[in-house]
Amino acid sequence: MRPMRAVVGLAAVTSLSLTASGCVTVHGELAVVPSAKRSEAARALKVFTDAYNASDLAYDPALDAEQVTGALGAINQAGLKSRSVTDPGGNPRHVPLELTEAKFTIPKKAGWPRFFLADTDSNRDVDGGPQDNSWLLVFVRNAKDRPWEVAYLTILAKGAVPAFKTDKDGWGEAISPDDSDFAVAPKALSAEYTSYLRTGEPAHFAPGPHTTAWRTDRQKRARVPGFTQQYVDQPLNGGDFAPVGLATEDGGAFVFFATRFFERQTAAKGLRPQVSADVKALMTGTVTNTVTKEWMSNQAVVVPRAGAGGTTTGQVDVIGRLQGVTGAVGS
Repeated sequence: MRPMRAVVGLAAVTSLSLTASGCVTVHGELAVVPSAKRSEAARALKVFTDAYNASDLAYDPALDAEQVTGALGAINQAGLKSRSVTDPGGNPRHVPLELTEAKFTIPKKAGWPRFFLADTDSNRDVDGGPQDNSWLLVFVRNAKDRPWEVAYLTILAKGAVPAFKTDKDGWGEAISPDDSDFAVAPKALSAEYTSYLRTGEPAHFAPGPHTTAWRTDRQKRARVPGFTQQYVDQPLNGGDFAPVGLATEDGGAFVFFATRFFERQTAAKGLRPQVSADVKALMTGTVTNTVTKEWMSNQAVVVPRAGAGGTTTGQVDVIGRLQGVTGAVGS
């Protein structure tokens, strides 16, 4: 699969009234309703796919800027900017992205922003084999006059997507960012994950490619002869980078969240860091002995209910991660 290349405000509240069911309404905007009609979700997916294909063909970030936001938006836009420099004539290897067999999980919620999840099959794999996977896209909409935009994307093997909790009408259930009924509240995941990557604590992240293996890989990179490699991880929580979660059938939550990290490589005297053309296209400054890359990363995790022990250990399982370079500085 070719990597996805670099890919929420609240309405004013007035005239509040509390209904007998406990739901607050403001001319319908704070009623608890499905975030989107199913036909609306299908249209949003088509608009995104069409815009993505146009921008990928031309390597023009403006062509899908209105369809991406948050972590995916930062990755997508930086990647297209880079490719517009390295391939100013457009993408000679363009193959239109197809996202089919879409299954939508649309939660009921009040107010803005609203969101839904699209679980799709892409034409970037071999159907039916071990490489068959699902593209999961989180669409968010910040206000009635704003378009649907994709804030998060993760790519998982078929069968790895959790079963989502739905009501009798098939609508999903949104998880509040500060919900303390889970092993980790969604709003705390970004800070706790960046702390884990730096120190190994808190230790409630399950072993895997995006946790223990990634920490080991960083440690190996730090020991390359002639070079010093350093990482600085930063949590992201607000606005377009807010976490988004859905309840799962087993009582847990499936949550998307964002982080930013900086990777600094410093060369010993007489050596110079190597910089790829893609990164150089985003760079400011001149490399003499140091290059610092800025990365955006979005994670998809399964979080067990607090005290429930989860399916096995009760740990947060990071099952997906998508990242991309969004900037670089040479010195």
